[in-house]
Amino acid sequence: MRQEDPVATHAAHAAPDAGTRAMRRAIELAARGLGSTSPNPVVGCVITDAAGTIVGEGWHERAGGPHAEVHALRAAGAAARGGTAYVTLEPCNHTGRTGPCAQALIEAGIARVVYAVSDPNPQASGGGATLRAAGIDTTAGLLADEAEAGNAAWLTSVRLGRPYILWKYAATLDGRIAAADGTSRWISSPESRADVHRLRAEADAVVVGSGTLRADDPHLAVRGIEGADQPLRVVLDTHATIRPTARVLDEAAPTLIAVAEDADTRHLAGVELARLPHDKYGISVDALLAELHRRGVRSVLLEGGPTLAGAFVAAGAVDKVVGYLAPVLLGAGPAALADAGIGTLTDALRLDITETVRIGTDIRITAVPTAPSVPTALKEH
Repeated sequence: MRQEDPVATHAAHAAPDAGTRAMRRAIELAARGLGSTSPNPVVGCVITDAAGTIVGEGWHERAGGPHAEVHALRAAGAAARGGTAYVTLEPCNHTGRTGPCAQALIEAGIARVVYAVSDPNPQASGGGATLRAAGIDTTAGLLADEAEAGNAAWLTSVRLGRPYILWKYAATLDGRIAAADGTSRWISSPESRADVHRLRAEADAVVVGSGTLRADDPHLAVRGIEGADQPLRVVLDTHATIRPTARVLDEAAPTLIAVAEDADTRHLAGVELARLPHDKYGISVDALLAELHRRGVRSVLLEGGPTLAGAFVAAGAVDKVVGYLAPVLLGAGPAALADAGIGTLTDALRLDITETVRIGTDIRITAVPTAPSVPTALKEH
């Protein structure tokens, strides 16, 4: 009797099957829509023919345009009939600015549909049931965790009614974001700073506070990424201290200044304002996120300083942290995070590190809360 090579057997068992490879490709395609599809989700689709060969690919490129399934079906043409569609999100079941994708798959003669994540939006869900009712073999859950991670912003917005928040900071190894005299340019490497522009390009809005505005006069627009949509630049400026000459007020990207309801804004004629309630941290984080969500913002890159970051952590509104750690020591100067309402170690926001990457001379660490973040105010009751 022939004995199997244990190494070859292990490799065969470990190698992903064709369906898994197709769904992973769909997840890669979906990521191409980051920053341009809101308030819609990012979605990718791969279609294979009856023999399992990929005959069509597509992704949702921008809000109002064709969905991923439609792009993939157009690419596949007649080869889609009798084939399988791999989709990162349950095909939609409603008519909005485009028609229902479930019906498009049925009309194309698709024999099987595999989707990763069920649609939590009650207005669009039910596509799976429609497909099954039409006699199409339909399966859910393949690579669900990977697809959820890629669509975290939209899923968070549907489930929590607020945008997804990614807090980005750059610091020395001892946690300082500036020296004692306030100088901070440049702690991180050129490669890290270029990577931040990628994060901006993937976000719907970039948020800073008035302290960062006064200290750095940041521009906050995306540079160096061809074809990127410019995110909304948002400044939290409780008392409307921003100067009309601030760089964020140019025409490179849209800008919104969030001020207190009673702020004097006579010097800001022509600037788009959001008058919001404020608390001890400044502009209410909850009120700001509700306003941004109303405007269609589904993902926020928080680039503000330690005070603003502390306010978001205290509000339980940080979903991911990306820290760029530079091989530099200062020993004094402001820390990356200011008061977040955490008074004891047992209340610390614990994180799971999901990625560690060398970028230039720096280390980029990505981490997510180990459990849903709870606002400090709720912990105190």
